[in-house]
Amino acid sequence: MHDLFENKKRISIIIPTLNEEKLIERSLSQFTEEIKETYNIEVIVSDGGSRDSTIEISKKYADRLILHTEKFPQNISQGRNAGAKYSQRDVLIFLNADTCIKDINYFFTEILKEFDKNGTAAVACRIQVFPEEEKLSDKLFHGYYNYYVALLNKFFIGMGRGECHIIRQDNFLSSGGYDETLAAGEDFDLYSRIRKTGKIRFRRDLLVYESPRRYRKYGYLKVIWDWTKNSVSVFLFKKSISTKWEAVR
Repeated sequence: MHDLFENKKRISIIIPTLNEEKLIERSLSQFTEEIKETYNIEVIVSDGGSRDSTIEISKKYADRLILHTEKFPQNISQGRNAGAKYSQRDVLIFLNADTCIKDINYFFTEILKEFDKNGTAAVACRIQVFPEEEKLSDKLFHGYYNYYVALLNKFFIGMGRGECHIIRQDNFLSSGGYDETLAAGEDFDLYSRIRKTGKIRFRRDLLVYESPRRYRKYGYLKVIWDWTKNSVSVFLFKKSISTKWEAVR
């Protein structure tokens, strides 16, 4: 398999972190040395000022660790942009610190094939919660929302859920990267701009799992309302209603 990908696109995995000691090792440990060598991957952790053991855990797995040392707090857009700044790779994959990829070999094989296609600027994938924590409410919500994201990308504006953004580096740079003034809705904003630079393909067969921690704390109604009001505000006024996106740990 190594020969197949020797001259193909190279990948940067960029993970912004802030006090993620509970889940970061689960996320980082999936990128074994064999996986990184096979698919020519580097792992970049961009830490926003963790005060727990996140940095120590990340040092065991990350190829590059970016530390935010300024006194002002860093939002997730700033963290992602900081990580992307140090990448020299062709494809940028932004993951949240609580995400894991199902069937990692299939995932990267298909990503490399996808970006060999002319015009592909970005990929959106399917999101579900960890199988061992999944409830009926999770299945219903994510089943609907994945379908909604697919429709937006096919017929309307670009959309990619923040748990996993897969973007050609050239398109990321030409779009200006993440808007660091947005406390929320930055994922919607970026993909709507990426769509102007090339095609966004929704790949239902590519699945990423996330922790249900936010849904458990706030419930789906509040989460949906927060997403909706910020997305609409970003679309209409280029600013988010939320001034801070509360971390759930």
